[in-house]
Amino acid sequence: MPIPPLSDEQLRQARAAATVARRRRANVKASLRAGQLTLSEVIELAESDDVVAHTKVVDVLKCLPRVGEKRAAEVMSRLDIASNRRLRGLGPHQIASLRAEFAPKPPKD
Repeated sequence: MPIPPLSDEQLRQARAAATVARRRRANVKASLRAGQLTLSEVIELAESDDVVAHTKVVDVLKCLPRVGEKRAAEVMSRLDIASNRRLRGLGPHQIASLRAEFAPKPPKD
């Protein structure tokens, strides 16, 4: 079934909504990168925020300190998380594994 054509006003509203969503995801990732949010906090936020819930897991992981493309892919492979998985699509075991993998380490004395 083809998608019905949208009016110019509907297209404008859809573009504006998409822009707001992209900015929201970018702000969350920037906060994670800056250390203002933890991975656990982002996962909790995704439970109530639809925009954050649609963020790809690999993109979130790459925002963490000392995690690049290679380590993110390795962790996701080891934890059986598909490369195209979004935060909302994570199962409880995957969430627990991610939290354990990236839990803050206690300071050494």
